Amino acid sequence: MNKVLVVAALAAAVCPLMAQTADVGCDGAVAAKAGRSGPCTPLAKQIDEVLSAPAVARAHWGIDVTAMDGTPIYSLNDGQLFQPASNTKMFTTATALALLGSQATFETRVVARGSFNTPANLAGDVVLVGGGDANLSGRTIPYVPPALRPKPTPGGPALPEPDALRYLKQMADDVAKTGLKVVNGDIVGDDTLYPWEPYPEEWSIDDSLWGYGAPVSALTITDNQLVLKVAPGAAPGQPAVITLDPIAPYYTVDATALITGPAKSGSHVQIDRAMGSKALRLYGSIAVDAQPDDEEIAIHDPAEYAAMVFKSLLEQRGILVTGVAKAKHRLPTDSRGYYAASHETVTLEDRSYAIAKGTPTACVSNCAAPAPETVLATHTSPALIEDMTVTNKVSQNLHAEMFLHNVGAAVLGDGSTANGARVVRAFLTTRVGIDPDDFVFFDGSGLSGHDLLAPRATVKLLHYATTQPWFADWKKTLPIGGEDGSLVARFGRTALKDHVFAKTGTLGEARALGGFIECASGKTVIFSIMDSTHSPHSSEDMKAMDKIVGLIAAAN
Repeated sequence: MNKVLVVAALAAAVCPLMAQTADVGCDGAVAAKAGRSGPCTPLAKQIDEVLSAPAVARAHWGIDVTAMDGTPIYSLNDGQLFQPASNTKMFTTATALALLGSQATFETRVVARGSFNTPANLAGDVVLVGGGDANLSGRTIPYVPPALRPKPTPGGPALPEPDALRYLKQMADDVAKTGLKVVNGDIVGDDTLYPWEPYPEEWSIDDSLWGYGAPVSALTITDNQLVLKVAPGAAPGQPAVITLDPIAPYYTVDATALITGPAKSGSHVQIDRAMGSKALRLYGSIAVDAQPDDEEIAIHDPAEYAAMVFKSLLEQRGILVTGVAKAKHRLPTDSRGYYAASHETVTLEDRSYAIAKGTPTACVSNCAAPAPETVLATHTSPALIEDMTVTNKVSQNLHAEMFLHNVGAAVLGDGSTANGARVVRAFLTTRVGIDPDDFVFFDGSGLSGHDLLAPRATVKLLHYATTQPWFADWKKTLPIGGEDGSLVARFGRTALKDHVFAKTGTLGEARALGGFIECASGKTVIFSIMDSTHSPHSSEDMKAMDKIVGLIAAAN
């Protein structure tokens, strides 16, 4: 065989479409520079064209696409590390579902710690004990897609929202039914199921003001956030109208520098809160014709706030409380750095885990005997899968963090951030088979800037999930293109509506999208698209992602 035939044979083996190279435009040099590997297909050329557009060419991109059986379809920098943002939630929720089971529940208890002088008189504290339930709130469970939610009558009043404090009120009712009339002690919010680590490493200080960056606590109510409503006054120059809901004397609000502006001047409301402070400062302006501005403000100490609310509810039911509302926290005791602690080996048993009743104690030596304890009321959470649906659909950061802490508490008996990350790492490396160098997680939600992930790790997780008995339940928790969750406004005007099941992720100048695409042929493929260092304040990279998803669907 002469040299020409040998070269032609090799080219045909490497690139079956080489005969079409002039038309397709496969450029090996461009592919190598971009980090792309694999055959020179029309899909590869089309993706190269999308990513060479000036608006997105300076970003760093990683892509991995496989068939449902794991057969490679396309890859670009699939082994490099990117910030996963909320794609992290897929790893956290898959671990929790596999280890805790879809029907796992979490119990909140109200207990009397002390002795009863009479059945109506307690010498001691009433303690609200957090058990890792993320849904002590007014949230509708199960999750309802936007298209199926009740709509108000045109021109009629808005539909009433469920009471955000309904479950605390039910527990307060149950306490009152016991005949208790006097508490000669305090009302305590106990979140010691987790050590008091409200903010994982590298959460931005700017995020701590807002609901999406709410501190993590085993005793969580109303998503550890309050709704601050800013409405214009009756005329320009008048003070704005401020309301804080649910109503509780937690934050003070100074809005003296916030005024009503002239018509059509827009809303320019700024909010500040110093770390550790319970004072909100509002300044700026809101136009007289502007719609009210609703902001979700994080609660500084959720256990303390829960105790304050519960004390008020008991007093409304005629129960006298002589003490104060306060929090009981358990401080971390692991002296190792987070990275070392989170990478320590964990052996996972082949069973479902559950969080043991009761809470750990921070006492080491010379401890006083615990006070007698009487259970006055309990509340059981919805099944884990219901909360997981909310978490992945709307990308709820706090709930994902609680999943992380809950798997640590269930598997290792201590719900620290590092223990949760240890369990996730053990699950991903020993059961899923992901390369341990392909990821590092400092939290459960992806809000940490230290989180890193390779696209091929996401694809590996998604492929593994398809082989598991819990896959159908888990896939239903992912947002659906053009339909619900964080994909409700994406793919809705294309043939991909209802055919993309994927988790979004956004953090600063990083973005991610990973999941499943039902393609034009009827086949389903697994994909992960990630980019970092895209242009600030731009959504062009998201548009490029969506184009690539469309190209993958058309090509397969």
